[in-house]
Amino acid sequence: MHYVCFLESLGSPSKRYVGVTSDLQARLVDHNGGKSPHTSKYWPWKVVTYVAFSERTQAESFETYLKSGSGHAFARKRLWPM
Repeated sequence: MHYVCFLESLGSPSKRYVGVTSDLQARLVDHNGGKSPHTSKYWPWKVVTYVAFSERTQAESFETYLKSGSGHAFARKRLWPM
């Protein structure tokens, strides 16, 4: 499976991250271990939502959509907790 994961900083809840991975637990460990330059300043992180896909191309397409203007609006309304 391939996952589009939604991470939120525990220290700065306004900081959020969306990414694709095939190992959700290992990826969270990497983010919390400072291995990603995009998220290392705001660790620790928690997974708030994830969507699973059988094909990596589907997951990547969904991630790309979520990073577009309409995708941001969709995610705020449907995928991020209030």
